[in-house]
Amino acid sequence: MPKMRKKSDLPTKTCAACGLPFTWRKKWARDWENVRYCSDRCRSGKVSQKAG
Repeated sequence: MPKMRKKSDLPTKTCAACGLPFTWRKKWARDWENVRYCSDRCRSGKVSQKAG
């Protein structure tokens, strides 16, 4: 059985759309260098900015 890792040990990036940090996910393992957005919502560009 593989050794478990803490979430804090995983690599992180900053989302190009919302600017929030996000952590590596297993589904991004093959393409981590090209991942720029934290979610499909940010990737589609439909993130609304809060007025305030």
